[in-house]
Amino acid sequence: MFREMRRKQQQLTFEKCKTILENSSSGVLALEGDNGYPYAVPLSYVYNGSKIFFHCAKNGHKIDSIKRNCKASFCVVERDEIVPEEYTTYFRSVIVFGKVRILENDDEKLKAINALALKYNPNDSEQSRNMTINREYNRLCIIELSIEHMTGKEAIELVNKK
Repeated sequence: MFREMRRKQQQLTFEKCKTILENSSSGVLALEGDNGYPYAVPLSYVYNGSKIFFHCAKNGHKIDSIKRNCKASFCVVERDEIVPEEYTTYFRSVIVFGKVRILENDDEKLKAINALALKYNPNDSEQSRNMTINREYNRLCIIELSIEHMTGKEAIELVNKK
């Protein structure tokens, strides 16, 4: 169903892909946009092993796209070092494919928003976190990406250094 990576020697292990998703702070979600054009939007996220969660407003281009087509991809670039003398970059990235849905269940939404809040402000008190979540909750939309396929790749120069 999904293509195999052409340059297999550059493919990252599943464990390395997971580490990149766990430790990175943002990525780009790609959806089918208006009039068949791709729509790619940078987002903060949290990864839990089989799903990725995002928060956003309850309406807009992203929500319209999700309602039209649930298939999506998400890309995280962990490293992108410009090497001018080689006319290239030394990169390391992960691409995830899957289906997105808007969470409607309050328990699922609260679990996801708590995970997002803990990722981006781990030193906040539980009381402060809950107060912020409660204040924003009614305006909040949570999107879940269920991972169906994941690959990671790094520049051949990084592979050769190992």
